[in-house]
Amino acid sequence: MGKNQQRRGSRKAARIAQRRAAGVALAVARNIRIAPLKVRRVVDLIRGKDYVEAVNILHFTRVLAAVPVRKALESAAANAADPNQLGLDPERLYVKTAVVDEGGSFKRMHPTTMGRARVITRRSSHITVEVAERPRATRKGS
Repeated sequence: MGKNQQRRGSRKAARIAQRRAAGVALAVARNIRIAPLKVRRVVDLIRGKDYVEAVNILHFTRVLAAVPVRKALESAAANAADPNQLGLDPERLYVKTAVVDEGGSFKRMHPTTMGRARVITRRSSHITVEVAERPRATRKGS
């Protein structure tokens, strides 16, 4: 193993430890063959919502992009509830952050007039969902 791989591994372990200390579970769905703009419209619906409410919204949203977002959300919740990882209560989870980044693009050629060609880009997305436990409400003056 080279020196760079050792550093990269230690940085990754540090990020995982930092997330674990903050009580945040993460799930990433990479290379989803839907354009990022279309997926962002769906992700904006669930950001900041409770886990159960977000799953219900995605279940009844009639957009193709809702399926991979729901799978990523359920995966993040399963990671949070796993006793070997965080062991959080699934009833108190909420969507802390949900981000859609642009993935790779497939380039296709489309013939046009006079022997020319036009490039069509088929975009893909990376969906990142973080869930955390809502802090318990404390009473003031007690």
